[in-house]
Amino acid sequence: MSEKEKTVEIEGAGEVSTENKEVAMLIAVLALLLAITELLGSAAQVKSVQANIEASNLWSFYQAKAIRATTLETAAAQLEADMPSVTNPQQKADREALVQKWKSTVARYESDPKTKEGREQIAERAKEAEHVRDLAEHKHEKFEMAVGAFHIAIVLASAAIITGVGLLAWGGGLLGFFGLLTLLSGWTT
Repeated sequence: MSEKEKTVEIEGAGEVSTENKEVAMLIAVLALLLAITELLGSAAQVKSVQANIEASNLWSFYQAKAIRATTLETAAAQLEADMPSVTNPQQKADREALVQKWKSTVARYESDPKTKEGREQIAERAKEAEHVRDLAEHKHEKFEMAVGAFHIAIVLASAAIITGVGLLAWGGGLLGFFGLLTLLSGWTT
């Protein structure tokens, strides 16, 4: 009896050829890989969105610090410009102290390593979040390509069972292998 002629009796389904069983196993493996890839793709997409929100929030915080610093610099410059017209020594000393306080605050807005909330530190954190976002987007794109390959591979393998054309199963297997390589490429990125 040749390999193609071998059949297996499946309860309630009649006879199923060994070749069809192998293609059915290929479909099952492809479906498993598809499910795993979709989960990884969803996780990468969520991570990308979260990192994008974080970066956006940090850049907004950066801009707020810049606006505050500019406001204080302008106020300090105005007080310094008005200083010659002040004759009262106590008022002059109070204004000079206020100008120094504002300049100190402006410097802290620019860089504050202690709290990591100076503009320099905020910009670093925002760039890190952008890097995380970009990496997650890259992974998501890879996973999406793998999902497409697995979908098409399953269709080809299913068509092989229906039509009996073995080349379709081989095409599905090759496309599934490409999907697996793309999945691994996204996973290791």
